[in-house]
Amino acid sequence: MAGNDWINSYLEAILDAGGAAGDLSAAAGSGDGRDGTAVEKRDKSSLMLRERGRFSPARYFVEEVISGFDETDLYKTWVRTSAMRSPQERNTRLENMSWRIWNLARKKKQIEGEEASRLSKQRMEFEKARQYAADLSEDLSEGEKGETNNEPSIHDESMRTRMPRIGSTDAIDTWANQHKDKKLYIVLISIHGLIRGENMELGRDSDTGGQVKYVVELARALGSTPGVYRVDLLTRQISAPDVDWSYGEPTEMLSPISSENFGLELGESSGAYIVRIPFGPRDKYIPKEHLWPHIQEFVDGALVHIMQMSKVLGEQIGSGQPVWPVVIHGHYADAGDSAALLSGALNVPMVFTGHSLGRDKLDQILKQGRQTRDEINATYKIMRRIEAEELCLDTSEIIITSTRQEIEQQWGLYDGFDLTMARKLRARIRRGVSCFGRYMPRMIAIPPGMEFSHIAPHDVDLDSEEGNGDGSGSPDPPIWADIMRFFSNPRKPMILALARPDPKKNITTLVKAFGEHRELRNLANLTLIMGNRDVIDEMSSTNAAVLTSALKLIDKYDLYGQVAYPKHHKQSEVPDIYRLAARTKVTEPSSFFDMFQCDRSGSGFHLIFFELLILYFKF
Repeated sequence: MAGNDWINSYLEAILDAGGAAGDLSAAAGSGDGRDGTAVEKRDKSSLMLRERGRFSPARYFVEEVISGFDETDLYKTWVRTSAMRSPQERNTRLENMSWRIWNLARKKKQIEGEEASRLSKQRMEFEKARQYAADLSEDLSEGEKGETNNEPSIHDESMRTRMPRIGSTDAIDTWANQHKDKKLYIVLISIHGLIRGENMELGRDSDTGGQVKYVVELARALGSTPGVYRVDLLTRQISAPDVDWSYGEPTEMLSPISSENFGLELGESSGAYIVRIPFGPRDKYIPKEHLWPHIQEFVDGALVHIMQMSKVLGEQIGSGQPVWPVVIHGHYADAGDSAALLSGALNVPMVFTGHSLGRDKLDQILKQGRQTRDEINATYKIMRRIEAEELCLDTSEIIITSTRQEIEQQWGLYDGFDLTMARKLRARIRRGVSCFGRYMPRMIAIPPGMEFSHIAPHDVDLDSEEGNGDGSGSPDPPIWADIMRFFSNPRKPMILALARPDPKKNITTLVKAFGEHRELRNLANLTLIMGNRDVIDEMSSTNAAVLTSALKLIDKYDLYGQVAYPKHHKQSEVPDIYRLAARTKVTEPSSFFDMFQCDRSGSGFHLIFFELLILYFKF
């Protein structure tokens, strides 16, 4: 093109610039190193070219302008060029400007390329960090990448089936229709305390607390779950004269939760049962700390029962083949120790729920400074308990907890569990890489649920100051009168604490705070439902100490007429107690260290628990 002839001259100048540029560089390098000398030699060289008539604007531009341009002068150069009258000089300046712009564009592309490369490298590093944080997996060598894992595990993707979480009534119906044909047999174990299906004596002693309610409701809920044919809750048979005769019955069938929506056909041995195994002194009710020497006796009796029941179920639903438990679920360390032995004997997967952990309790008591390690062990048999919990870590496929704190801070104290190592092992299992014999159970946090089916609606005007004295409504529950008789002014709002008298329930702290706060005492009453008692001296030493301390604080702060502490209440009266509290605009303090309150139940997570069985065990 005629208008672009100057481009060819500049391309030729770039090709020819090597020799002249080299001469100039040599001239500059031969000086004494000072900038002034180099500049003088370069100026002389250019001047000599002009004098000889060999001056080339293009070569001069390559040598001088490209190597030392300043883009801030472009605008000024353009203004000056536009003002030039000589066409030749204006053309030369325009050519120089074009080269400057070209050089700027080249540098811009270079900077953009470097920035893109930096961002790409940053994204790759971020992706590697995210992948490492997700898997916490170790780098695999070439030999490991080709290995196959010969250690089968229930955590392997091929060994489990994904199941959608149940979140609505329609989903429950769909899920029930899909799994109603399964006939599963589940065994739960909880060997200490007084366990029965109705009128549970919660709070009678430290062994009959929230765990009893938890396991009974869990068994009842699992028994009403589609796909589960039978649930056995194994516990201790007690025929002592100081406890009710019902605890000596070998078998007790739990009343099922309403199952009209499921339309299940019940079999001869289907449902949920409490099965009491005789072991230890039969005519004496002993605390859990004294049951450790009799664990093996319980395991022998439980093994006989499970084998007999498996044969019976095989005749009913197994086409003559024994129907073995799909899982054995131990609750607390003593039952976990028993479940581990049964799991090994029957080759059945084990699940464990600690409820309360020995190492954490040992640390808490040691921090108080009241007892030495030997005294603690003599009182609570804490080392035997920790040993059983370590065995559960080695045997269990799944460990159910109530909070993440329990996983990270409490189970993290044990030799058999490390959270980081557990994640790495799971990552290696997913990749099909050998774990070299290392194994850790899967920790899952499932908060306990609430059971509201036994709470009957009760129409009452919460803002009314009058009771049912007009006779227009139903009479007040008897427990209301037992509580109100303590108060000199029963119209004040009520602060309610419902828990057994155990140090970790913080009852004494609550009474002390109430007694020291005069304004709070003027505004509200305090109700303490501390289990059931007849004579304080006949209670366990720990419970008696807490109750005595609470009574002494009531006397110290002269709280008579402001604090209620009835001696007895029934489990069926708990809704009435809460209803009374709601009528007075209740505030209920919570216990920080209590993971399983006595008014909680396991039925709130039974579907999640059953989902875990489907998820991890191949039927």
